[in-house]
Amino acid sequence: MALIDDTKEILGELIAFPTVSSDSNLELIAHAADRLGALGAETRVLVDETGSKANLFATIGPERDGGIVLSGHSDVVPVADQDWSADPFAMREADGRLYGRGACDMKGFIAAVLAVVPLFASRQLSRPLHVCLTYDEEVGCLGARKLVGDLAAMDIRPSLAIIGEPTEMRIIEGHKGCCEYTTVFRGLEGHGSVPDAGVNAVEYAVRYVTRLMELREVLKARTPDGSRFEPPWTTLQVGRLAGGVAHNVIPGLASVDWELRPVSEADRHFICEQVDAYVAGELLPAMRAVHGSAEVVRHVIGEVAGLEPVDDNEARRIVAALTGANGADVVSFGTEAGLFQQFGMSAVVCGPGSIAQAHKPDEFVEISQLQACIAMLTGLAGKLAAA
Repeated sequence: MALIDDTKEILGELIAFPTVSSDSNLELIAHAADRLGALGAETRVLVDETGSKANLFATIGPERDGGIVLSGHSDVVPVADQDWSADPFAMREADGRLYGRGACDMKGFIAAVLAVVPLFASRQLSRPLHVCLTYDEEVGCLGARKLVGDLAAMDIRPSLAIIGEPTEMRIIEGHKGCCEYTTVFRGLEGHGSVPDAGVNAVEYAVRYVTRLMELREVLKARTPDGSRFEPPWTTLQVGRLAGGVAHNVIPGLASVDWELRPVSEADRHFICEQVDAYVAGELLPAMRAVHGSAEVVRHVIGEVAGLEPVDDNEARRIVAALTGANGADVVSFGTEAGLFQQFGMSAVVCGPGSIAQAHKPDEFVEISQLQACIAMLTGLAGKLAAA
């Protein structure tokens, strides 16, 4: 059977696991671990604290540092309220495309990896090949964050990672981070006829948002020279402000949901320091002058590291040699790559399918894209065997 046929069959199996982030991924992980274990891979199923999610880290080849990681997330976004033309968890083929939830984001890459693994397993590899499947990428890269901690604890140090998010097989060497916060304001309720007797949480939330908007303009002035992102600066936006119960009640509780997409860690630190200083220096003293128990708390929902382009990138060199690409791009969407980079690996994002299809009804991956991915992976198998 040709590798593309194997890939199709495996992709159909993977899509049939409804691994929406809110649900367990354990069955898919067990399925992949069994397949890899049968080929002689050393498999580590790393379960989270809830017992309902797990990462898979499998190794083929010599047990030493300096390995190559092929990584994909196992979770998918929900299908609720989407108008699918067929069952989203039953793969179908039509017009050179394979349809199903996760087809491009990113079970297509995982299927190609699992189809090509027998080639790696049949050869004497010069360095380890690691297959990594993570959980909960779609809700904050939670699995990858746990994985790098587990690898550090086990003293496993791969040297590079290829993250197979859908890039149409273009090499992506950089993307912004994605940081999400919810800031909660607790004031003092009271009758609307005597506003000075209460602490209006909504009004202080508005003042907070105003400060965020001021800082948004400051970020533009901090644009790094030669930034290739679009827009080239760190962006900040407010997604939701909630609070209050009635026209004539001073609201005692409010919250602001906001996000930051930093081009550098320095910008993330700058914004957090600025808003926290504003709260400590201006908002809280004014609130507590009326009500001593008033508080403002910034909750971190998720802080996903960006992938910073670097001059010396072994992953970029290897993937360019395998694909024939003449350059590398940056993108606006986030991935787990920055976490691997922070762990000390060189990293790129390169995988089959288009991000334009991700998260939409009738998600699909072009079969030609899977063939291009298979060609890259078979080339890597040859490179590791020949080096």
